[in-house]
Amino acid sequence: MKQLDLQVVQQARAWLAEGKPVWFCTVLSTYGSAPRGPGATLACLSTGEHRGSLSGGCVEDDFLERVGNDYFRPMSQVIRYGDGGLAPTLALPCGGVLDVLVEYLDPSTDVDDHLQAIESALVGRHLITREVLLETGVRTVSEGCMHAPRVDVGVEHVRIRVGAVQRLLLAGLSPVAEFCASFALALGYEVILCDPREEILENFSMPGVEVYQIMPAVYIANGGCHSATAVVALTHDPRLDDLTMLEAVRTPAFYIGAMGSHRTSEKRFERLSRIGGLDDASLGRIHAPIGLNLGSKTPAEIAMAVIADILRVSNGVKRSSL
Repeated sequence: MKQLDLQVVQQARAWLAEGKPVWFCTVLSTYGSAPRGPGATLACLSTGEHRGSLSGGCVEDDFLERVGNDYFRPMSQVIRYGDGGLAPTLALPCGGVLDVLVEYLDPSTDVDDHLQAIESALVGRHLITREVLLETGVRTVSEGCMHAPRVDVGVEHVRIRVGAVQRLLLAGLSPVAEFCASFALALGYEVILCDPREEILENFSMPGVEVYQIMPAVYIANGGCHSATAVVALTHDPRLDDLTMLEAVRTPAFYIGAMGSHRTSEKRFERLSRIGGLDDASLGRIHAPIGLNLGSKTPAEIAMAVIADILRVSNGVKRSSL
């Protein structure tokens, strides 16, 4: 998805450079089974040329026809498809509903600078939050944070977190790690596995997973984590897990967790404090025991609890609200 969104931004910049006004659209929220999630983008011209999609093909024809007929005012606005919105008779899959931010972009240096900031965030290793004031053409960019909601819609503004594709760093291979990898791939994460044990990696193969026969702590120390990275230690091996935690808390990773019971976790925290010198703030960044409390027992269930907790944090949802 992020690669397609990058292409959308680049195409929008190219059209603007040619002096063509652009309609730039961002999915804000979905209800039901909508094919494209929050943050997905589409750019189009009044002629019908477009790049990207809002729903995988369900509403694009209607939207492009409205743009061609000057249906929308040339300003920033939120529209809805389904549930009494623009086309209530146009059914999305499973009765889905789509809210979309529609921005009218005139060719200008300020607009190009804004899109360039989005492009840089998508290809780089940092996050930004872009704020759009509704019913105007005003938009700004500020530093982003994974612990804030991905999309925040107010009465007069919309804030959208933009950044590089999210990364899952697996510190060591285990049955739980394998299931975590498959779930994360399905969610569009970049998945990296680090394990120095040749005999463990010998028979492992999963398309889409980058494998490095190296200590996870070494990979992290060499710049392997950015602010959209989740680091999980799932081996029960202190030689891997403890060193991984020591390095991970020195990075801007948005999620750091280690598998183990409450007693195992308490012993790990004691070692990290006594030997590693971690203070309470650093220890507080570590999710241990890892994952949501779903009563999980099997490797697949535990992995589901881990990925669900990572998703919770990345979406800015507090445990207290569950």
